[in-house]
Amino acid sequence: MPPPHEYQTEAVIIRKTRLGEADRIITFYTPGLGKLQAVAKAVRKTRSKLSGHLELLTHSQVTLARGRNLDTVIGSQAINSFLPLRNNLEATSAGIYLAELVNLFTAEADRIDNHKLFKLLVNTLEQLSQGAIGHTCLRYFELQLLGYTGYRPQLKACPVCRRPLEPVTNTFSPGAGGVLCERCAANQALPYSISVNGLKVLRLFQDCDITTALRMKLSAELNLELEKLLRSYCRYILEREIKSAAWLDSLKTFNVNK
Repeated sequence: MPPPHEYQTEAVIIRKTRLGEADRIITFYTPGLGKLQAVAKAVRKTRSKLSGHLELLTHSQVTLARGRNLDTVIGSQAINSFLPLRNNLEATSAGIYLAELVNLFTAEADRIDNHKLFKLLVNTLEQLSQGAIGHTCLRYFELQLLGYTGYRPQLKACPVCRRPLEPVTNTFSPGAGGVLCERCAANQALPYSISVNGLKVLRLFQDCDITTALRMKLSAELNLELEKLLRSYCRYILEREIKSAAWLDSLKTFNVNK
């Protein structure tokens, strides 16, 4: 039997692009279908009933009609708009960063475990909305996303020689896909030092739930170390800069200079 003309799915809106004078192309991330795009017609008009349910970072139930090239949004009902998040510039910026990562790391009709990644995105947005520490949320999300999309970094044994890592300052190599022992680090390009505490936190975040991760109090120094490592790894995989990361950095600089 052919698929039904109309279908429904939960979704988080991760990107919006203008189309013509009044339409938008909406990029959704869903639990069962992964990433998909659809046209929301006349959504930019003042009287549109859909616009409030299709805002960026909104968790919605959407109804779509299948089309030849792009499907069309014919209905949407917000499940959670994460309103407290939208009243905090830093939290909103963190949410946009999460959405961009999901968009860049996934492709339409991919075969990864969409349910786990969707749940991770919704849960992290909820934690940010409830006032969770932003940088801890981001480091946890980055590490989990890397695992779900097939880029889980090696953190327990050297990915080159396979020897267990010693509890000393080691080296993280994006090209090798993990933390290198001292002997193997000398032959790798773009190395980043990783402290004993930094490695412990990454190992914890790789295997725990978000509630456990948020109990960790990362110092500014430790967060900066982990941010540098994980962003470098993401950039290496994507072969491009993450645009929203620059905005996060500018907010950080602004807050330091206030």
